Amino acid sequence: MTPPVDLPPGDSFGFQVRRCHRAFDRLLNVYLARKGLTSGFWYFLRALWQENGATQKRLSQLNNVTEPTTVTTLNAMTRIGLVRRERNVADRRKLNVFLTPKAEGLKALLMPDAHEINAIACAGVDPADLAVGLRVLKQMSANLTREAARVSAEGDTA
Repeated sequence: MTPPVDLPPGDSFGFQVRRCHRAFDRLLNVYLARKGLTSGFWYFLRALWQENGATQKRLSQLNNVTEPTTVTTLNAMTRIGLVRRERNVADRRKLNVFLTPKAEGLKALLMPDAHEINAIACAGVDPADLAVGLRVLKQMSANLTREAARVSAEGDTA
């Protein structure tokens, strides 16, 4: 059987996920701008609220961004007093990133917005469908991450 030549956007998981993400990001930026923040900061705050003291490399992994992007974002966050970096005691090459009290205090201010944005996105969707959708997206992400690692490893040996 010959694979289809075209993949209309309406039938593409990648297109639909990206479209949904962009819609989330646009609304998130509106909410964050009211507080003088950007969505770039948001993703790092979220990661550090879960793993305060993570290394820069770990933050790159958690946010699925390159290490230079992480450095640039953390530099900006440092300038406005949201994070501080410390050399890792066990491995001086690594930098651990810690939230400042200012950034820790933002969690109580920003998480209600996150819940509201999620509620807006989920309006009219059956809770059982939401559970399935979340499970499916997590599995797709795991599949794609695994395949990217495999393809990358193949490229390293070629």
